[in-house]
Amino acid sequence: MMQDYNLRVYYEDTDAQGVVYYANYLKFFERARTEYLRSVGYEQMKLMKEEIIFVVRGLEMKLHRPARLDDEITVRTKLEKLGKVSFDFKQTALVDNQTIAEAKIKCGSLNPNSFKPSALPEYLHKGMKKLL
Repeated sequence: MMQDYNLRVYYEDTDAQGVVYYANYLKFFERARTEYLRSVGYEQMKLMKEEIIFVVRGLEMKLHRPARLDDEITVRTKLEKLGKVSFDFKQTALVDNQTIAEAKIKCGSLNPNSFKPSALPEYLHKGMKKLL
């Protein structure tokens, strides 16, 4: 199951050449992943109280063409792999249905006190399974 997240490019997102600064794609992807997981019960504050945090443990990103000021970007997110502690996403950013950037994001679940791997809560793991 995929989910689309839409946003507009603002002046603050661009660099001196007037295009989206490359690091901002990571912010766009983060927002889209958060909303994608929210649809299956992910609530950051609730998980923090349960002593669970999510971290990015690796990523691969390709930039194909620039997005510019006022462009409307659609970030398409799909969960590709799910384990008890780790989960991987494929994300694609599009403008006018043309791919401008894509990323593979590897995430993990940690205990915020020890920073050691910690299993996803069962309710969230079950919800995330529906996304595969």
